[in-house]
Amino acid sequence: MSLDLKRVASEPLTSAAPLVEELRKGEKPRTQHRLGLEHEKFIYPVGSAQPPPYEGPNGIGALLERIAPGGYDRFRETPESPVIALQRGMAAISLEPGGQFELSGSPFRTAREAHQENLEHLKETKAAASALGLRLVALGYRPVGTTGEMPWMPKTRYQVMRRTLPERGRLALNMMLMTSTGQVSLDWADEADCVRKTVAVARLSPLLVALYANSPLLEGKPSGYMSFRSRVWEEVDPTRCGYLPSWFDGSFSYQAYVDWALDAPLLFLRREGEYRHPKLTFRQLMKEGYEGKPPDMGDWTDHLSTLFPEVRLKKVLEVRGADCSSAAMTGALGALWRGILYDAQALEEAELLLPRLTFTEHLAFHDTARREGLAGKLGPRELHRLAGEMVAIAKRGLQRLDPEDAPLLAPLEAVAASGRSPAQAVLDAWKEDPRPEVLMSRFEL
Repeated sequence: MSLDLKRVASEPLTSAAPLVEELRKGEKPRTQHRLGLEHEKFIYPVGSAQPPPYEGPNGIGALLERIAPGGYDRFRETPESPVIALQRGMAAISLEPGGQFELSGSPFRTAREAHQENLEHLKETKAAASALGLRLVALGYRPVGTTGEMPWMPKTRYQVMRRTLPERGRLALNMMLMTSTGQVSLDWADEADCVRKTVAVARLSPLLVALYANSPLLEGKPSGYMSFRSRVWEEVDPTRCGYLPSWFDGSFSYQAYVDWALDAPLLFLRREGEYRHPKLTFRQLMKEGYEGKPPDMGDWTDHLSTLFPEVRLKKVLEVRGADCSSAAMTGALGALWRGILYDAQALEEAELLLPRLTFTEHLAFHDTARREGLAGKLGPRELHRLAGEMVAIAKRGLQRLDPEDAPLLAPLEAVAASGRSPAQAVLDAWKEDPRPEVLMSRFEL
């Protein structure tokens, strides 16, 4: 989530060294490591499969206004602009381009605290939505509809990306309007710890995709993928999405991430209250400048927020591979990664779970996971068994680290043991009754 706060000018950037140091500023002592959840979800009118616009008495804007009196500050781009986000403490409610409703949660020491915050958010949002004849739906991709039928939220950043991102990939608008996800943000101690955690998450991400695959339908029919949401990212922009080769060849570092980011094209540049679109990579921007001036750290921060790898680095490490799912599955997401990444023995076990794949082999593994979900295989190994072992590693880590978080993993244990990705339940419901409004009711939060 980016609220696009007013830019504050800083020192000009003429080399990559300050960008590497900016990543280093994310380092925290292990005693201060926290995690935060992000949970997106779709909003639909009760009895309808047509998403509401921002405007109107039962629109997304009205939903924000109904929630706002609960201690939130309203966020507008200008004093005259509509409300596009709410903030209370360190938690924020924001809107994705098609009106997907997102909680960006506070950082907590435990997964159960993050889960409880999300439960409270869902209770609050469901009550407000119900009063407006709306409901919350947990799926990774809209099961019906096309991008041309979707509403757009009144955020300037999205209007610019609506023009610029489709130049980079055929499914860019699908990503913006049709997808919904669950994410977790985590901390690292130093560069070696960041490298180790990032590489571990990247290697395990196909198992995460299979465990959380919850988007098998496209325009009212089976898409051929358990996670069509994951498939969409393949055609958004190869320079800013997917996996970094350096995660698989032993060369990853702060510098490697910065170099990768420098070579991604700009989606926009904010100048004098306007969004500009110079046809430059960030590396070219540093070399050539724009309108006679070099970029600054504010430009770099904007640029990082427009990159969408499977594991994203900013001041935290963001794990991005899960489809939107139930509240319990979202709580399990935080517990899974806390158990694996914050316990030294669990991290060692997780690093040994899978064979060392080349970049090309890993992409094939990821494609199997998004197509077949837990029914797929990596060589002779069944993905549901590998996923079960991953969850077991996390559970052992939590039992050493903080046993009270371990019960949050129960939904993942059940999914892995069943051998069925959540998407299979969506397909079963669709076969039973393909009416979109009925399908939405089956997956209401």
